[in-house]
Amino acid sequence: MMNADKPPVCDYEGSDYQSTFWDTGGREYEDQVEALALRRLLPRSGTLMLEIGAGAGRNTPRYHAYQKVVLVDYSATQLQQAQANLGTSDRYTYVAADVYQLPFVAGVFDGATMIRTLHHMAEPQLAIQQVRSALQPNANFILEYANKHNLKAMLRYALGRQTWSPYSPEAVEFTELNFDFHPQSVRSWLESSGFLINRQLTVSHFRVDSIKRLFPLDLLVKLDGIAQLTGNWWQLSPSVFVSTSTTGETPIAPTGEMFRCLVCDQSDFDRTSAALTCRSCGHIWSSENGIYDFRLKQS
Repeated sequence: MMNADKPPVCDYEGSDYQSTFWDTGGREYEDQVEALALRRLLPRSGTLMLEIGAGAGRNTPRYHAYQKVVLVDYSATQLQQAQANLGTSDRYTYVAADVYQLPFVAGVFDGATMIRTLHHMAEPQLAIQQVRSALQPNANFILEYANKHNLKAMLRYALGRQTWSPYSPEAVEFTELNFDFHPQSVRSWLESSGFLINRQLTVSHFRVDSIKRLFPLDLLVKLDGIAQLTGNWWQLSPSVFVSTSTTGETPIAPTGEMFRCLVCDQSDFDRTSAALTCRSCGHIWSSENGIYDFRLKQS
């Protein structure tokens, strides 16, 4: 159902984030160590994957073990870039939606990821709960978060160069809608939302420009790959990947159903290439050039 008091959203509409940050921004090291973490955590096979914060589809090809992937981002222009990169086959479904109001029936996905996305969440536990509601029993969920409890933050705090404590449980908003979280807080949100934590990997240990300039990329990736394996013992890196599985008895979506109407919570639609029209309340959810738009307009 609609929520007039939903949290603010970080909107990448019209952004050149993929090209300026990833393609030409000197982030080869970060991209490769994240790819390594995903290879270690992803299951060997799956049916339907939910990718929250898909952006331009940087990580989507890495989910090849899944038969189909649903890419979700609040920005339609980011999804347009993803579609241009990945194509329009029925393996991919593109959905513009708000993570706080996901337009999916309960128990439709058997896997999900949220990579480099939680750090934009003013209400991270609410986002995690939304993901949980869309997942089947024993589904796999891989979450990445920005870690405030990292060595650089500890050193800066000890030297008096930052005011916030890396040891306290609350999130720190270092710029608008950009948050770092404490590992204990993230684990608590996951567990209380119905997830069992299976494995943790610490990632991007050498995310320092001078180190990346001095040492070969292959060496840094290899060293980071070794350091990642300490993640179950401690979390001292700027990025942490958590592999979880859903707990409890939850429903599995009826065959063929995916979307739910955010106005009336029903899942029966009249479908055309241009829209989904809810048969219960009549609300029209548009679809333009293969991208569904489930973003609720605020009055």
